[in-house]
Amino acid sequence: MIGFNKPYYTGKETQYILEAVQREKISGNGHFTQLCQRFLEDRYGIAKVLLTTSCTDALEMAALLLNIAPGDEVIMPSYTFVSTANAFVLRGANIIFADSAEMDPNIDVDKIEALITPKTKAIVVVHYAGISCDMEKVMAIASRYSLFVVEDAAQAIDSTYKGKALGSIGHLGCFSFHETKNVISGEGGALLINDRKFIERAEILWEKGTNRSAFFRGMVDKYSWIDVGSSFLPSEITAAFLYAQLEKIDEIQRRRMQIWNAYYHGLLKLHDAGKITLPHVPEYCSHNAHIFYLVCRTGAERDELLNYLNGSGVNAIFHYLALHKSVFYSSRYQGNDLTHCDRYAANLIRLPMYFELNDHQVGQIIQAVLKFFENTGN
Repeated sequence: MIGFNKPYYTGKETQYILEAVQREKISGNGHFTQLCQRFLEDRYGIAKVLLTTSCTDALEMAALLLNIAPGDEVIMPSYTFVSTANAFVLRGANIIFADSAEMDPNIDVDKIEALITPKTKAIVVVHYAGISCDMEKVMAIASRYSLFVVEDAAQAIDSTYKGKALGSIGHLGCFSFHETKNVISGEGGALLINDRKFIERAEILWEKGTNRSAFFRGMVDKYSWIDVGSSFLPSEITAAFLYAQLEKIDEIQRRRMQIWNAYYHGLLKLHDAGKITLPHVPEYCSHNAHIFYLVCRTGAERDELLNYLNGSGVNAIFHYLALHKSVFYSSRYQGNDLTHCDRYAANLIRLPMYFELNDHQVGQIIQAVLKFFENTGN
């Protein structure tokens, strides 16, 4: 069986973990945490980066920084992972779900403005598969209505919009380093702070609501509890693992792009024949080959293809279920039908994508997809 995902190890992870242990500090915000944060700040042009234990935690920090309160409305796509919404629901927000675009699973930017009310506080965009939303339009809308923008860039490290790194454009952004992502630390994430007015308070929230970071910089003579917060810091063990990955990001990206391009060109004739839809990458962005997906014509065909691939030794899987139809939120949802979101939830398949997937395996996967359509005559 060709697995869907396999964590990639560069070879230096254990060396750096041992070094962290030998430094006799393995709690958060030590040597490797600082190295990772500076790396991300310098590479992506971000004012301040704070490592977190997950992208979920980074999103929860964003909700706290924006002072999201009961009754506030937050606009976001329904086709996303539950963490995108949960971070704001925890603060009492009402989630206003938007449809996906016709050409890709990202939020339909042209539908955002109609959803804004006097209660709207923020827009959260998700760069699905590392492919950018039209951030110029999003930021213009936010500016017009004095709203905050949070980029859920969990899947989008090293992707760009008009040459600018995803996660560096909104007021706040979030990365994930979960083991399924391009660059990993098992679990892990980062809060990306682009509006400098949030930096001081973010450090306080990050340190359990204390000014501990300022204390260790010698800015105060003792630290105390001064705000809400939580234990958002990852350990130095996690940060050490992550730094080994960040050092190899260019190598990782090259290989993933090779695999992505092989899939795309190998399946293009099915796309051209109208049998499947391949990912749409707008001219304004570059992507990071995080996910390779295809969209079938119907849900029944998607299920048949999934069964065929898994029966042929290829662990392909579907992706998100629509959040507005979830057990938790469906009774609260009072908006319009989200036609494109429902289509992606029913018809989308993800193919295996990881660094050590070799060319022969990629070829096998492509041939299995082609053979399905040949055998079914569809």
